[in-house]
Amino acid sequence: MIIESLLDTDLYKFSMMQVVLHQYPAAQVEYRFKCRTPGIDLVPYIEEIRTELKALCQLRFAPDELDYLHTWRFIKSDFVDFLGLFQLNEKYVEIAPAATANGEIEIRIRGPWLHTILFEVPLLAIVNEVYFRRTSGGLDLAEGRRRLQAKIALLHDAPGYEGCKIADYGTRRRYSRLWQEEAVTALRDGLGEQLAGTSNVWLARKLNLTPLGTLAHEYLQAHQALGPRLRDSQVAALEAWAKEYRGDLGIALSDVYGLDAFLRDFDMYFCKLFDGTRHDSGDPFAWGERVLAHYAANRVDPRSKVLVFSDALDIPRVMQLYAHFRGRCQLSFGVGTNLTNDVGPEPLNIVIKMIRCNGQPVAKLSDSPGKNMCEDEAYVAYLRKVFDIPAEQG
Repeated sequence: MIIESLLDTDLYKFSMMQVVLHQYPAAQVEYRFKCRTPGIDLVPYIEEIRTELKALCQLRFAPDELDYLHTWRFIKSDFVDFLGLFQLNEKYVEIAPAATANGEIEIRIRGPWLHTILFEVPLLAIVNEVYFRRTSGGLDLAEGRRRLQAKIALLHDAPGYEGCKIADYGTRRRYSRLWQEEAVTALRDGLGEQLAGTSNVWLARKLNLTPLGTLAHEYLQAHQALGPRLRDSQVAALEAWAKEYRGDLGIALSDVYGLDAFLRDFDMYFCKLFDGTRHDSGDPFAWGERVLAHYAANRVDPRSKVLVFSDALDIPRVMQLYAHFRGRCQLSFGVGTNLTNDVGPEPLNIVIKMIRCNGQPVAKLSDSPGKNMCEDEAYVAYLRKVFDIPAEQG
């Protein structure tokens, strides 16, 4: 059994789920799986994935897990009570060979947002672990341990980088659950205070680390169907978040419509209200410079704000960004696949993205077009027009 606890997911799933419970309990959504790595045949593993999905849907939150969630200052009692009754239902998930391409599989999740939001992270972890144990089962992890220790030494031993902290963001694309636990334990023991925490709630609890995360792209995408009008959907999403958390969990995601559109909406009010912003596509150096300039233009001291970098990072890239921006703002780095799936075989680039909300298409048009995913090209064109997004973006 790959997933043994419903806590084995990323923190932002719980923080978003609480907003859904309180503000959008009737919302209906659809998610779709995509493997961006070419030439990967996942069809032979469908039955094994289904078996793991069935096991996932048998899980419930244990009393001690609910007690742990109760300790978080931003989690409300009624949400914990709801989780005490919660159970994932496999009827919302369809897994089958794709009709259009040999070797590709189709995974679609359809149903109430409140009851489907927790599928994404464990399902991706299941696909990864099934694939790697079937294609590289019995792999000697000595090479992975060697690479991991080299990364720890590079960051820990470099003069002037004592204040450079990283976090584990690698649950979705990990080599295996046991390897992620081993890797994060090694990071904790080797880096000490330079490990800020982990996005994985189960590991945070088990290893006495800080759970980290706020919101994901799906939250802002859903507001394309939930907001008052499309042009105001980004503002509506940020205001709904502020209504729920009253200044807590204050990191805004900047790349659902690209940085230009984000900065047009991220006015002085949001600059002062939110603790910082997160980068997840496009050139991180150019992004950081523009965000810091935007803070200054809105009479906010950039040194009081956090820039969170989380796009395909490795330790050398983290150190480059730290050297470039240190002293000018607060910094945070989320490292994912490079920590939890760098053991030898090529990692899979797989995602599950929301594509519809309340029957309406939703999309992301980020500063890295390869990350975009929408089945309705007419809607994408309309979205570009509404947010004044160049055609080459997305």
